[in-house]
Amino acid sequence: MRRASSAGRSSTSGGRAPRPRGDQPEQLGFEGMPERLFVCTPSKLGAYADCPRRYRYSYVDRPAPQKGPPWAHNSLGASVHTALKNWYALSPERRRPEALAALLKGTWVREGYRDDEQERAAYRRALGWLESYVETLEPGADPLGVERVVAVKTAVLAFNGRADRIDSRPGPDGPELVIVDYKTGRTGLDADDARGSQALALYAYAAERVFRRPCRRVELHHLPTGTVAAHEHTVESLARQLTRAEETARDIMAAERAVADGQDPDEAFPTTPGPRCGWCDYRRTCPVGAQAPGKEPWAAVERAADPVVAPATDPVPGKD
Repeated sequence: MRRASSAGRSSTSGGRAPRPRGDQPEQLGFEGMPERLFVCTPSKLGAYADCPRRYRYSYVDRPAPQKGPPWAHNSLGASVHTALKNWYALSPERRRPEALAALLKGTWVREGYRDDEQERAAYRRALGWLESYVETLEPGADPLGVERVVAVKTAVLAFNGRADRIDSRPGPDGPELVIVDYKTGRTGLDADDARGSQALALYAYAAERVFRRPCRRVELHHLPTGTVAAHEHTVESLARQLTRAEETARDIMAAERAVADGQDPDEAFPTTPGPRCGWCDYRRTCPVGAQAPGKEPWAAVERAADPVVAPATDPVPGKD
């Protein structure tokens, strides 16, 4: 713990003593006190793991650089997630497929699409995903948590995150928790994706401590294909994921300290060039990312579009 010193006041005039050199308040350290915890979310850790420069632009630089335009695939994913959240907010007798159109229209995010035609097709596609997905759900079954924040502290981390859904299911020794994460993006998700997801593992680790029930199973529910990719963690595999997260946190704190001590921020937070550069919010700011061909905001939605185009008479959500 560090605080500004109150020592050094004049004993005769009651005035303030001059500041230490550099016009910085004097800092007192306490030997043996633990270092501050790194406050983080899965997105914050993932940003650094993907590209330290993107992390710096998002969380260190103030004011932060201006982002590029919003992405249509993010709008689509947010709309579907919020519709499912509101589905569970309905009373069980109202959880019927015919309620989904109003739920999706009420949560629809319109940003990023190329035009009304593309947006209309995306809306119809998302509604179809939702209708198929809720057919697999028990209308009267309430999860333990929907968009539930779980948090935990370790020797290094103060972690918090919002899980899409936390189920309570029967286990051999009593109720067990399951982390469910909705996916609307790329296809081909499998058990390796669920096993390797640090975010899901951290949610499971935190949920087990918040609710004091075992939480080892994590699932990726891919709505476009109706598939579920699952993994059963062990105590050891969750510990390994937690160790990875703590190592990332230490790397971030070391880079932040280096900048505070005068190191060039570009050296402390280097760019990791690759295919992600074309999709980065800060591509135009980053000298390396700017060399990569940029993606149009609607490119991911267009690439995943169904071959059947929605009729022009379908209403565009948000427009009357």
